[in-house]
Amino acid sequence: MAQVSAMQLLAELSTLPTDLTVREWVAHSGLDPAHEISGTSVRKASRISRAGNRHLRRALYMPALVASRCDPHAKAFFESLLARNKARLQALIAVARKLLHAIYGIFRSGLKYEGTKLFPKITLSRHNPT
Repeated sequence: MAQVSAMQLLAELSTLPTDLTVREWVAHSGLDPAHEISGTSVRKASRISRAGNRHLRRALYMPALVASRCDPHAKAFFESLLARNKARLQALIAVARKLLHAIYGIFRSGLKYEGTKLFPKITLSRHNPT
């Protein structure tokens, strides 16, 4: 993560209360899914709620984009979502949400980032087509 993104994220996250859970962080960022269901007839596709902090979402976008291209674990996760016919932006938002989970874990535990803990069910491909 670059310095500018880290500073933006730190500025947005440092103002949050320390007793929030990771789900509350995700809701605060507006990256939580919003389901639109009305009775039995209306079931629209889920979207992110966008009810939270737009600055935090904006600060997570570029690190998610870079992680989906450069971090082997995030890239494998991103490609697995694309293989399940998710839209590119939808997969990118999922990576951003995972990064927010990682940041939460780093803040709470003080440990370094480990992609294997963040994406445990993703297997890395040995073949890298270029």
